[in-house]
Amino acid sequence: MPISESDPRVFFAAERTLLAWLRTGLTIIALGFVVSRFGLFIQLFEAQLQSIPAVSHTSLSAFMGILFVITGSLTIVIAAVQHYRYISQLPQTDLPPRYSKSFAVLLSFLLGILGMGLAGYLLLSQP
Repeated sequence: MPISESDPRVFFAAERTLLAWLRTGLTIIALGFVVSRFGLFIQLFEAQLQSIPAVSHTSLSAFMGILFVITGSLTIVIAAVQHYRYISQLPQTDLPPRYSKSFAVLLSFLLGILGMGLAGYLLLSQP
């Protein structure tokens, strides 16, 4: 029995890699959101403990959080571009029948755009 040049495991490994990068990007975005809002949480917590207004440290945490959100969004977009480039190089025999090369990439770009929108929201909602 001759050994085929086609190996679908290569394609599925590329898909798993894209999904891993998507999870990583979404995790970085979530961390950025939490960091961005953490300063506000500390400020409200201190205000409840004391009747005197607390010193605001929200700008540093907001800035760091926005950087995390932007980094996570760029991670997703770059991973999508890399995935598309790699999948485009694979022979058609390695791809599943009726596989859409654009679906995973479009979904990734949508997540990247939503992440950038979240960064914009965080930036505009600063006190």
